[in-house]
Order: sequence, then C-alpha cells, then structure tokens
Amino acid sequence: MRTTLVREAVTGLESAVRSSQRNMIRTRSSHLAPSTYRSFNSQTRRYDGNTPAAAANTAANIAAPRAPIPQSSYTPKPAAAAPAAPSEPMRSLTEGLSDPPPTLDEGEKQVDWSRSFHGISSTPFSSEAAAILTQEINFDDIEVKPDGIIYLPEIKYRRILNKAFGPGGWGLVPRGETIVTGKLVTREYALVAGGQLVSIARGEQQYFDPDGIPTATEGCKSNALMRCCKDLGIASELWDPRFIRKYMKEMAKEMIVEHVMTKKRRKHFMRKDDELKYPFKEIVIPGQTPARK
Repeated sequence: MRTTLVREAVTGLESAVRSSQRNMIRTRSSHLAPSTYRSFNSQTRRYDGNTPAAAANTAANIAAPRAPIPQSSYTPKPAAAAPAAPSEPMRSLTEGLSDPPPTLDEGEKQVDWSRSFHGISSTPFSSEAAAILTQEINFDDIEVKPDGIIYLPEIKYRRILNKAFGPGGWGLVPRGETIVTGKLVTREYALVAGGQLVSIARGEQQYFDPDGIPTATEGCKSNALMRCCKDLGIASELWDPRFIRKYMKEMAKEMIVEHVMTKKRRKHFMRKDDELKYPFKEIVIPGQTPARK
C-alpha cells in the first residue's frame, strides 16, 4: 500500500509539471508570435503597433470629442506697409546731361549751327567792328592768377563783342552734347556773329562735387567763349610771351606765402595793387626783401 501511495504522488507531480510547462509554452507563444498581433515591416525592420489594445485605443481617441481651444485676446499688429517704389530712379548728373543740340529738318529755312559752317570767312567785318575787336587791352583790365598766369575776365570779352556787334548780333551755339567725367565738364561751342560762323572751340571746367556740375557747365561755356575770341583778335596780347613778361614786371609781384591753418608754404603771384587775404600771410626769408608794393 505504501508503494501505491508513492506511485500516485509521483504521477501527480509529473502531471503538475507537464501542465506548468504547457502554460509556459502558451504564454511564450502569445508574446513571440508576430503574425497573430503585430505585422512586421521589412523596410524599417520594426513591428507595427497593430495590437488589439493599440487598435482599441486608436478607435477610442477618434471617437472621443476634443475639448474646445480657448480663444486668445491677443490681436497682432498690422505689418508696416512697404515704401512705394519710385516711379523712376533718381539720375545722377555724373552720368551726363543728355542735352544734344536740336536736329533741324531739311525743309526748315534756318541754319543748323550744330553741324554747319555757314558763312565762315565769307565776308570780313566792318572796319569799325575790327577796330573794336583788335584794340590793345588796358593793363588795368588784366588779372593775375596765384600761379602767375594772366587773363582777361570773361565778362570783358562779352562787353567787347556787344560793343562791336551790338547785343543780339552775336551768339554762342553748342556743337555737341555736354560730356561729364569724374572731375571735368566739357562741351564744344561755335561763335556766330553777324549770321556767319566765326570760330569753334571746346570749353572745359573742373568741379569737385556733383552738386557743382550746373555751375561748371556755365564755366565751361565761358571758357569756350574766351577761346573762340582768339580768332577775332580779342586780347591776343595774353598769348604773347614778350607782353606777358612786360606785364608781370610792371604790374605783378611774387612772394612766398604760408597758410595760417596748415602752415604750408608756396610761391604766390598777384597784382601789385592787390592785398594778400586770409588765410595766407607773407613769409619774409632772412636776407630777402619783402615783395614790392
């Protein structure tokens, strides 16, 4: 009987062990079988979360209504309006003035002085006009530049022309467009008197700031007028070396001057009856007499 009890106990233990092993295998199979609960993605090498619990949670999230988002009291400020683009870009005078002489039609009954040489050397002026144009210049009318160059002021050329031909009897005609470079304004002009071409010359004038270009165009015109007047014999003495030496000896003086602010010294020429003005002062070198007055 004791043997029978031992056999029954052993049999019960073996049955319990087998049952426990079967449960462990089932539990392990439920966690390791991907085809039952999750699908394997071969590209990402991961399992997709399509478990029954995940599917239930997703359905619950879709079905559940979302809470309303509270409205904010913040009001954004309107963006500043962009400045309106100018209709045309501003043009710099250094690019040129775009002022070519007008082109006349062939049918118009007037001379196109921008291209024509009408009347040049066709008729000499009257003896009265020639006497006024070629008269000797008075010493008092001549000025001296600081570098020693003598010149006749531009307004005095105009006075001589007005006296010889009368106001309206002469004119200065542009022959081309104004050319503006980085520091210079230049243009070609023709002097017309009594209805005939007298001379052609190109004027020039320096400028130091773009705002000074309009003033430089007037200086360019005056420079061309003085050059054209050489062909009429006006102030021809100013190009005569002997006359220049005589005038400088009798009417001009030379000195060394110093700039009061920069202390720079240089040679300076001026008329004897003129006074040296600020910011320059005369420097007397030891052993040298001051400039004659």
